[in-house]
Amino acid sequence: MILEVKNLRVKGDGKEILKGVNLKIKQGECQALLGPNASGKSTFAHVILGNPKYKVIQGKISFRGKNITKFSSEKRAKLGIALSWQNPPAIKGVKLSQLLRKFQRRPVLPKIRGERVSSDLLEKEVNVDFSGGERKMSELLQILALKPKMVIFDEIDSGLDIKRIKKVAEIIKKEFIAKKVATLIITHSGEILKFLKPNLTNVMINGKIICKEKNYKKVLKIITKYNYEKCKKCKLFTN
Repeated sequence: MILEVKNLRVKGDGKEILKGVNLKIKQGECQALLGPNASGKSTFAHVILGNPKYKVIQGKISFRGKNITKFSSEKRAKLGIALSWQNPPAIKGVKLSQLLRKFQRRPVLPKIRGERVSSDLLEKEVNVDFSGGERKMSELLQILALKPKMVIFDEIDSGLDIKRIKKVAEIIKKEFIAKKVATLIITHSGEILKFLKPNLTNVMINGKIICKEKNYKKVLKIITKYNYEKCKKCKLFTN
């Protein structure tokens, strides 16, 4: 097991956000975490990476057999955890090409198979006047440069049309899943799952994972028809 989260309770801004979350991911496995807005999905991602904004009040996070609950973000990143941000910050004065080279020991820009990376994008300041598609490509390139053991994609499909979602999914499959990188896809709509076909789909409501389902199609069918209201009352799935 590469990641194991046990009974995780977390506070942020004085209130409890995660209320006893349990999750296990194997090496090379792809899992999904779905839920409505403000359900705690992004908080979970930040807590796994060690964002000091959030306080763990109970539970344990283990990565590759080590208890990392009290590790800094830097130490967790060095162990091999990477996060693709939903809303990455702008970094003025730093070109994307400079940032990518900083991540690597050898000054070689990462390449994505089957995808042409614009030289104009590489020479732009990081996330300054980026389009939605450019932000996603920038995040993918940064994750590739880090060569992680596990990657969390937080809403990587948000703001993209179906054609671009399919392309992002293809990149994730080729560059991460096929290379046995443990992958967690956090998504609100779930559209990207049609192309990724995760091993397990988790649904989070109000800071708790209320169901785990191997057949992602069942989950998508319910949330497409009833949104997440049905999930709050659902008795089809069990933890």
